Amino acid sequence: MEEKLLIKYVDVDIYQQESLVLKDVQLEIHSGEFIYLLGKVGSGKSTLLKSIYHEIPILFGVAGALGYDLRALNQHDIPFLRRKIGIVFQDFQLLTDRTVNQNLDFVLRATGWKDQPAIEEQIANVLNQVGMSTKGTKMPHQLSGGEQQRIVIARALLNSPEMILADEPTGNMDPETGFELVELLYKIRLSGTTVIMATHNLNWLNKFPGRVFRCEDEQLTEVTDAVSIEKIIVNEAIVDEKLIDKSDSVFHKTEVTE
Repeated sequence: MEEKLLIKYVDVDIYQQESLVLKDVQLEIHSGEFIYLLGKVGSGKSTLLKSIYHEIPILFGVAGALGYDLRALNQHDIPFLRRKIGIVFQDFQLLTDRTVNQNLDFVLRATGWKDQPAIEEQIANVLNQVGMSTKGTKMPHQLSGGEQQRIVIARALLNSPEMILADEPTGNMDPETGFELVELLYKIRLSGTTVIMATHNLNWLNKFPGRVFRCEDEQLTEVTDAVSIEKIIVNEAIVDEKLIDKSDSVFHKTEVTE
């Protein structure tokens, strides 16, 4: 399958309100890629993700995402851009007064689906894809944190997005559950869906290889090469202490950032 250019940023400056967060961003992302965003809290990872789905506007530079010019995007086109993107949050953001099926039904109807049999079929498809086919009638509070995050991933898949943006999706997970969730996202990527994941957990870099970017000092830098990755792992270890595999001797020091 030929790779499709999904994101292209040239000389982009990204602001959060009036504060410059990332400057002179140069970025190209294609279909089927698995992308890591590393960086300390406040370094710009979430801000970059928000700029892609236009929650934060881009005012300077050339920025395109999924066929849309982000600099010239009008209010009418924003929902159409976001239908091409699935978003996975750390804090789930499920509707607590509705079952899993009702949560997913709500999203489909909000994005234009009207045919009930088609809605039910799509819900069944995505729940099966994330291994939650028997959980449709459960309320969110009846599910474990890992199960809720799988439902969030199912929700992100509802409109067959070209890209999934995952912002610290394993931040509140134990290592085993976190591994299963990243493995699931990695498998989704094999179907051609691009996955961009912000994370502090450096364990994933060797287990699930992909392109690696780092946000630091208002700069976005690609550090995919093995030497750069090893340097980050050994010398900086920007990873939540709860998620470190302490039996791995490569982690010589830790810095708790969240």
